[in-house]
Amino acid sequence: MTAYAIAHIRPETLNEDILEYIERIQSTMDPFEGRFLVHGKEVEVVEGPFPGAVVVIGFPDIERARAWYASDAYRAILPLRTRHMTGEVVLVEGVPADYDASKTAARLRAEAGL
Repeated sequence: MTAYAIAHIRPETLNEDILEYIERIQSTMDPFEGRFLVHGKEVEVVEGPFPGAVVVIGFPDIERARAWYASDAYRAILPLRTRHMTGEVVLVEGVPADYDASKTAARLRAEAGL
């Protein structure tokens, strides 16, 4: 099942550390088959406040997403970002192509006795 690393970041001033992080991150993802799905694009806010930017990286499965984030190669460059950007990063597994939210709602209703 495809998995994603999703970051909501609030960049400060662009500097050499951030540029080096951007230059080096792809090589940390390659061994885990990670690829950018969203990177450096303007967000269109349609509900609520949303300061900052979004980054989405896709991986073939959650195990590879976890392995990438925990890898020595990524850990070596991570401070280049975290010293200059605040934000949140999550790893999440996707849903199958035939996913139907109404089936999830029915299951949740049954579990809650509603």
